[in-house]
Amino acid sequence: MGCHCSKLTWCCFTSDHNRPVNEANKAGNEEKSETSDLPAFREYSIEQLRMATSGFAVENIVSEHGEKAPNVVYKGKLENQRRVAVKRFNRSAWPDARQFLEEAKSVGQLRNHRLANLLGCCCEGDERLLVAEFMPNETLAKHLFHWESQPMKWAMRLRVALYLAQALEYCTSKGRALYHDLNAYRVVFDDEGNPRLSCFGMMKNSRDGKSYSTNLAFTPPEYLRTGRVTPESVTYSFGTLLLDLLSGKHIPPSHALDLIKNRNLQMLTDSCLEGQFSNDDGTELVRLASRCLQYEPRERPNTRSLVASLLPLQKETEIPSHELMGIPRSGEILSLSALGEACLRMDLTAIHEIVDKLGYKDDEGAATELSFQMWTNQMQDTLNSKKKGDVAFRHKDFGVAIECYSQFIDVGTMVSPTVFARRSLSYLMSDMPEEALNDAVQAQVISPVWHIASYLQASALFALGRENEAQIAVKEGSILEERRTATSRD
Repeated sequence: MGCHCSKLTWCCFTSDHNRPVNEANKAGNEEKSETSDLPAFREYSIEQLRMATSGFAVENIVSEHGEKAPNVVYKGKLENQRRVAVKRFNRSAWPDARQFLEEAKSVGQLRNHRLANLLGCCCEGDERLLVAEFMPNETLAKHLFHWESQPMKWAMRLRVALYLAQALEYCTSKGRALYHDLNAYRVVFDDEGNPRLSCFGMMKNSRDGKSYSTNLAFTPPEYLRTGRVTPESVTYSFGTLLLDLLSGKHIPPSHALDLIKNRNLQMLTDSCLEGQFSNDDGTELVRLASRCLQYEPRERPNTRSLVASLLPLQKETEIPSHELMGIPRSGEILSLSALGEACLRMDLTAIHEIVDKLGYKDDEGAATELSFQMWTNQMQDTLNSKKKGDVAFRHKDFGVAIECYSQFIDVGTMVSPTVFARRSLSYLMSDMPEEALNDAVQAQVISPVWHIASYLQASALFALGRENEAQIAVKEGSILEERRTATSRD
């Protein structure tokens, strides 16, 4: 069907904004049950989360505003290989530990397939952190405003709107109707390309802080008057998201409403959507956005009404989200390198050959603590331990290699991910998989984006019989290796 957005008729917008919306068939909005495969909410220690994020490494920062933001989000991996997003609050954000813990536990009771669910928190000393499911496929802001390969299709934009409305309806049904600063950065995409609402927005950025960003153009008018968030405020923010989806830009609501009033809808519609939707569909989405953005909170629809309005608009429902988004599907067969294949086969001899040939070239940039000790006998002995370890490793005398590398590591004057990797493989060859896993994890702490560390973790996990976790580690190693190869080409 052709796109006739510029010809949308004014009569479509003069109807009563508060008209009742027919309730959709309950089957259409049926909850898939609160996800049962997730662990119960728990508390983590700061040391566990430091290990998970490789020491809160800069390379693991995933929040769009980067390292200088007051509250930074990191990607990480727990001991059981579960990938997580870790939000670290500014140390002055939640001075009352009890309040933070109570609020986090309350949000942690939510479990739904439309949310990036909260798995736990850390409340230790003056540290305040949240731990959530990791969503690997970027934010809505990235796919709408900064896309590289293809603009988001109309059918996917409608799906995003529906899934978000369903997420908000679920939260409302569980007594958590308030969401702070709902925007395109709060919407993330899971392994299958499905949009989810980040649970981080269920909590303020600080106990007494503002609920909205400093951009007043997108703030609900009643919040400017009272400083309080209400369920109707969340609906207003949902309306701004509908405008984002329609326009592909972050248009201030006042400007968008002026365009609607003046029937200048061509300016409001993303030109990339040409030919993808009908006059009626465009009209209905604009009408719904207009209702959400009403000045008077009582004139805005509730979440149940939003879901009922969006369900009939869904298109191409049989096509999986990852296809609409043009992203690889979770579990898709990986194209593995020789090292990845050797890891998957548990061919330790092949892994040894590759690691031995690699040498120490990946240690470039690893932190070292060297001083005049370089010239002392002790330092010379330490370096000799490493050299003896290398000779033993090359000749597959793994017991001696472990002993020599341990002497080098225990002195602690030099930090080498390669030494940990070599001792890890030596432990594997000596049928000591637990020790091998610990060393592989330590190698990744030192060098967070090093694919060798991930592959060795996978090998140790295979040896321990932890098949699912090992497969995850293989996939992660493959992704890191592919990125490294792509970077070297550029």
